[in-house]
Amino acid sequence: MQALMISGDRSGSGKTSITLAIAALLSRGMTVQTYKVGMDYIDPSYLSGVTGRPCRNLDTFVMNGNEISQIFTHGARGADLAIVEGVRGLFEGAESLGDTGSSASVAKALGLPVILVVSARSITRSAAAMVRGFQSFDPGVSIRGVILNNVSGEQHIRKATEAIEHHCRIPVIGAIPRMPEMELTMRHLGLVPFREGKTDPLFEAKITTLAEQISGHIDLDALLGMTTRCELPDTFGNPVFSGNESPDVRIGVALDEAFNFYYADLFDILSAYGAEWVPFSPVRDRLPEADGYIIGGGYPELFLRELEANDRMREAVLEQSLAGVPFYAECGGLMYLTDKILLKEGWQGREQDESFAMCGVFSGKTVMPARRVVSYVEGESLGGNPLGTGHFRGHEFHYSDVILSPEMSYSYLLSRGKGISGNQDGAVAGNTLGSYTHLHPVASRGLMAGFITTCRRMPGT
Repeated sequence: MQALMISGDRSGSGKTSITLAIAALLSRGMTVQTYKVGMDYIDPSYLSGVTGRPCRNLDTFVMNGNEISQIFTHGARGADLAIVEGVRGLFEGAESLGDTGSSASVAKALGLPVILVVSARSITRSAAAMVRGFQSFDPGVSIRGVILNNVSGEQHIRKATEAIEHHCRIPVIGAIPRMPEMELTMRHLGLVPFREGKTDPLFEAKITTLAEQISGHIDLDALLGMTTRCELPDTFGNPVFSGNESPDVRIGVALDEAFNFYYADLFDILSAYGAEWVPFSPVRDRLPEADGYIIGGGYPELFLRELEANDRMREAVLEQSLAGVPFYAECGGLMYLTDKILLKEGWQGREQDESFAMCGVFSGKTVMPARRVVSYVEGESLGGNPLGTGHFRGHEFHYSDVILSPEMSYSYLLSRGKGISGNQDGAVAGNTLGSYTHLHPVASRGLMAGFITTCRRMPGT
């Protein structure tokens, strides 16, 4: 299999649109497997949508080297080409003096060459200085080619290309003009998720147009010539994705337009630990029979009328939680389990505060908007919850505040991150845990296994 990384010189360089277009174009003639650096959910939903294969996340803050290798190998089965999309600028990560969490660290861990997307708006020769700086900053990262974005004409392209190829000794394989087709639909937490966007009849046409527009400005043959060959081993020692092939426990997973923030590896980890998973929609379904439930993140704030109207679902969730059936909820799922979600005056044009009844598992409310929180998280699960005990690293990304009863118990103690209250996260009510922390199922597979074990212990399982 051939592989490479496409990274940017900064956030907003255009690498997401460019990577999406390249993946869509190359998928027409080969099997393309995509990956995303960082703990993002939305970019992977687009990359999965255009390739037909689940995009996998890679993050050196959350995952160790062996986990990254196994995720990469597991995802690449049957693929001709692996494309890894970077996060922010090539060297941005969790620290100022180290590269942990950066795209560069993933490139080095997997031995991937990098195609650097440079926003060349209003610069020509200075673009060469930028690329030269990136090359010398970490010689362990192999930058093999450049794609210029936001160019304004042939003279702009010629000057920037000549400068880069002369001073940096690497080719410019694309130059993309400023064009509205590059802009994907955004909202308060980033792009509109692919699943939700597909409800717009113009959405797929826009993705197709994006790919076609970019295809005339990138030399795809040159790009493929810059890949590296990856020899994928058949097996790893203690592979995390192998396990029980005969499921003996059933877990419901909330999956619809309101709740869809899941890492692709979750479903493989559930299977590896002997769990069958069944999707359900809190927006429109009844709660299915299961031994436990997972309610992930998403955009419940955009579907509050529908979620409130489905009172059979809300009542069933509360009833099952009170009965001791295990629930694990992250971020949007946590919000759904509070008494109500309050949208404040001015939020999305509201003339007054508006409140919507939710499940009432956790005594308290969710308020939106609040200060935007984007952070890595690190902490300890202290027990007394359906996941058990253990150290974890994860991510939080939200625009809300969850304000719970002072009597609420918490099972996560954070050394990094905001959580729900101070350095506490992981609210617990009986056998239900809700947190702002998003856990990756491979890096936190011990906690995932603990949840499945708790589900397995339910009467009748």
